[in-house]
Amino acid sequence: MKNTSENAQRPLSGLKIIELGQLIAGPFAAKILAEFGADVIKVEPPAGDPLRQWRYVHDGTSVWWAAHARNKRSLTLDLRQPEGQDVVRRLVADADILIENFRPGAMEKWGLGFEALHAINPKLIMLRVSGYGQTGPYRDRPGFGVIGEAMGGLRYLSGEPGRPPVRVGVSIGDTLSGLHGVIGVLMALRHREQQNGLGQEVDVALYESVFNMMESLLPEYSKFGAVRQPSGASMPGIAPTNAYPCQDGKYALIAGNGDSIFKRLMTLIDREDLATDPALADNPGRAAQAERIDQAIGQWTINRTLEDVLSAMTEAGVPVGKSYDAADIAADPHYQARDMILETTLPDGSVVKVPGIVPKLSRTPGQVDRLAPQLGEHTDEILDQLGIDSSTRAEWRDRGIT
Repeated sequence: MKNTSENAQRPLSGLKIIELGQLIAGPFAAKILAEFGADVIKVEPPAGDPLRQWRYVHDGTSVWWAAHARNKRSLTLDLRQPEGQDVVRRLVADADILIENFRPGAMEKWGLGFEALHAINPKLIMLRVSGYGQTGPYRDRPGFGVIGEAMGGLRYLSGEPGRPPVRVGVSIGDTLSGLHGVIGVLMALRHREQQNGLGQEVDVALYESVFNMMESLLPEYSKFGAVRQPSGASMPGIAPTNAYPCQDGKYALIAGNGDSIFKRLMTLIDREDLATDPALADNPGRAAQAERIDQAIGQWTINRTLEDVLSAMTEAGVPVGKSYDAADIAADPHYQARDMILETTLPDGSVVKVPGIVPKLSRTPGQVDRLAPQLGEHTDEILDQLGIDSSTRAEWRDRGIT
């Protein structure tokens, strides 16, 4: 495995996190915290986190798992059994954070709600990720990322005008929720340090995490009654910014919406008439004539290859790019220069490339120092640390508790 920073101090070293989540949202938050030093104990059902079997599987485990579960320790535990619930209480006794993304009420049913765990450990911070949050009329509904994306407004805006909504292509609702969860946990840690040492609940809803990204959607409706509509590759009200066809059948993404950038762009494509037009000197004027401007740019790009467009725009100081696929990412020198492509070893010794660590901290960077665990790899180690003897552990294995 390639480390991004050998032996580097990390800002979350010394924190103990219990991860009870499955699939994406909760575990994604725990992954980020683990990369910056937290000791994450991932509690999985004896059959394993279902994500272990998602998409492309190598030697019985998803290759996604190599990135999603790195730096974590795996403890198998049936939380429906009293013994499993008791182990969680023991783990919580000296933990800093517990992460769960079950449907609201599940933890309370198991005797593991916030009030019960807070009584055991008053400093505990509990991150709770769910479809609709811990309160409100929809709290008991099951909610996955796709539902959060729909209710949050993202799905309605995704796609071409007049056509059905499309998904982004990744589970963006889940990962946005994981990011909001990390933000909430770090703020709760700061409060705990500054104030009375008490922990608190961090309530993250999938739909709210998506809605928080919806920019002007609600203010425009509230003030003007405007319901924002899907717009394909363009951004209504901001011009020019679009995907423009090239000679080789590819598309160049060009953002010339800054006033000075627009002039440089128009000069480059030999449209001085547009560059000097007073009506196009600012964004409101350009937005009113976006179709005219897009047509001019498209007429220029369609006679050039994508690489020619990229080169000319870059030289002129106009923001430009192409749509990267996985092969483009893997080969790109900028990704490599910033350690955004790491290599990790799978259990059978083969190597797979995985995403690097974000964000980049100059003094206390994150790093990868533990391979994604095999199912239950650390069960005996963790239970032994809790004082549970080997005969009890063997009995629990026989009964399917671990």
